[in-house]
Amino acid sequence: MSSMTPLEKAAQRSRHLLPLVAIALIGCLGGCEYEPDDVSFPSASFPSARFPTTEADTIAPFPERGVLDAGTYLVTRYPGPFEITVPDGWVTYDGSGLGKDDPDLPDEWDIAVTFWPATHVPTDACAWRGALVQVDPTAEAFVDAMTAQASTVSTPPVKVVVGDYSGFEFDHAVESDVDITDCDGGKLCINSDLAQGCDGREYRNVGWRETYRAVDLNGERAVIVLGQPHESINPELTREARAIFDSIVFRSHKDQLMR
Repeated sequence: MSSMTPLEKAAQRSRHLLPLVAIALIGCLGGCEYEPDDVSFPSASFPSARFPTTEADTIAPFPERGVLDAGTYLVTRYPGPFEITVPDGWVTYDGSGLGKDDPDLPDEWDIAVTFWPATHVPTDACAWRGALVQVDPTAEAFVDAMTAQASTVSTPPVKVVVGDYSGFEFDHAVESDVDITDCDGGKLCINSDLAQGCDGREYRNVGWRETYRAVDLNGERAVIVLGQPHESINPELTREARAIFDSIVFRSHKDQLMR
C-alpha cells in the first residue's frame, strides 16, 4: 500500500500533466490558424442552409433563350435535374432544348437535342388523328409504344445508365414505303403532350431520324431526343450534337445535396 498522502499524490499528477500541456500549447501555436470573429455559418433560422456550398450550386442554370456559352448547365425541368455540357454557338428558344444550323442547309435547327414531356404516342404515326394514346409515366411504357408504332421503324432498345438513373436508348425513323403527303396534316406525328393534336415530335420528310433516351426517374419519365431532319447534315455537327447528348447525366436529389 502506498504511504503517500492525498496531497502528495495530487502534486505528483500535476507534475506529470504539465509537460503534456506544454506540448499541446506549442503544437497549437505552430499549426493553429487564427479565425476572425466574422466567420459565417448557416443561419439557425434556415434549416435548409448547407455548408459548405455544394458543387451543384456552382453550375449555371440552363437559360430560357439565347445563344449558349460553352460550359455545363443544370436543367431542372424534370423531377430529377440533369447536367448538360455544350460547346459555343448552340441556341435555345424556350429552355426545352438546344439546336444549331448547318449553313449549307436551308432550315433552322438542322440538328437539335430536346427535352420535354411526351405523354401521348399515336399507334400510327401517319394516320395519327384519333390515334393518340396516353402512355403510362414509365420509361418502359414509352419504349413499348414507340417501337410498336406503325409507319415508323425503331432499333431494338438497349439499356443505358444516365448518371444516377437508368433507361433505354433506341433510334427511330420513317418507314421506307411511307408517302408523307398522304399522312394526316402532311406529316408524321411521333409523339405529343396533347390528346387531340400533335404538339411534340413530328417528321415532315423521309430522311428524318432521331435517337431517343427514355429515363426512369423513380416512376416518372424523362425523354431526351437527338433529332436530325436531314441525311446530308455536316458530320462534324452530328458529332458535336452526339457529344452533347452523351454529356447529359441525371442527378438524384440526395446526390445534389451531398456533392
